Amino acid sequence: MKSPLGIFCGLLGLLLAPTSNAQEAKSLTVYTYESFISKWGPGPKVKAAFEKTCGCTVTFVGVSDGVALLTRLKLEGQTSKADIALGLDTNLIEEAKQIGLFAPHGIDTASAKVPGSFKDDVFVPYDYGHFAVVYDTQVLKTPPKSLKDLVEGDASQKIVIQDPRTSTPGLGLLLWVKSVYGDKAPEAWAKLKNRVLTVTPGWSEAYGLFTKGEAPMVLSYVTSPAYHMVEEKTDRYQAAKFEEGHYIQIEVAGMLKASQNQDLARKFLSFTLSPEFQVIIPTTNWMMPVAPTSSPLPDAFSKLPQPEKTFLMPSAEVAKNRQAWIREWQTAMSAK
Repeated sequence: MKSPLGIFCGLLGLLLAPTSNAQEAKSLTVYTYESFISKWGPGPKVKAAFEKTCGCTVTFVGVSDGVALLTRLKLEGQTSKADIALGLDTNLIEEAKQIGLFAPHGIDTASAKVPGSFKDDVFVPYDYGHFAVVYDTQVLKTPPKSLKDLVEGDASQKIVIQDPRTSTPGLGLLLWVKSVYGDKAPEAWAKLKNRVLTVTPGWSEAYGLFTKGEAPMVLSYVTSPAYHMVEEKTDRYQAAKFEEGHYIQIEVAGMLKASQNQDLARKFLSFTLSPEFQVIIPTTNWMMPVAPTSSPLPDAFSKLPQPEKTFLMPSAEVAKNRQAWIREWQTAMSAK
């Protein structure tokens, strides 16, 4: 026979159990890249804005880059704790779908407008930017005007680039060179390597070396100079406009099949297209918003070069050839 106290405690436990489970359900784990969640990145503001609407807690887990994000998801497989992966790009989405971890989002993405009219039932675009060679005007008076100029230019004027095996900008440059040079890409890399000061694992390391004056050029984005104009009140750093055109990066977010919080994850994906999320992107991630924002872009964005041609390979083509093209790059860059 149970004591009255025991019965009371049992009933109390039953009453409290659903509340505890509800609290556990009100959490969202987002895998993304480290610069997104840095104190100057979008992460803190995105977290605060979404938590106001969801009654939940957002936990960000950072990795070095979008390529590293895909690698981690592959390693974790069905055991991944992620509800959302944010920071892959369109070059990686076919490969991401092939691992079978992502669920269709089922949300209306009609408000998203990007060059090339990207639309997908699994991944939601949240920003975009064209890759560019950013240069220091105090050091480099005559920047390259084309990819050909960069490849064949003065070897004493160095550039810092990123590794395509670990970095989405590095992969973007690989695909940019392949888009322009085609089968002649290995020869282009063999020439360009003479201008490469170093190859870094990710964007942050490369841009840090550039701003420290280690090299007068870095592979970055057309939008990168806007940061210096807005935050540092200087136009010292500029993006070179290339005659052939520029390769674009469209960043995306997706929901994991294994997520125990799919309704909340779907709400977050919808939130990425909201004016409240989109207004955060330009002056924290320094990329272009894909949907209307709650305020105009800073004037600095109107001063940036506008690419006249956009390169973007189909994701399936990238997935099929990425490893072979990386081997081409490795061979050319390591040859003496």
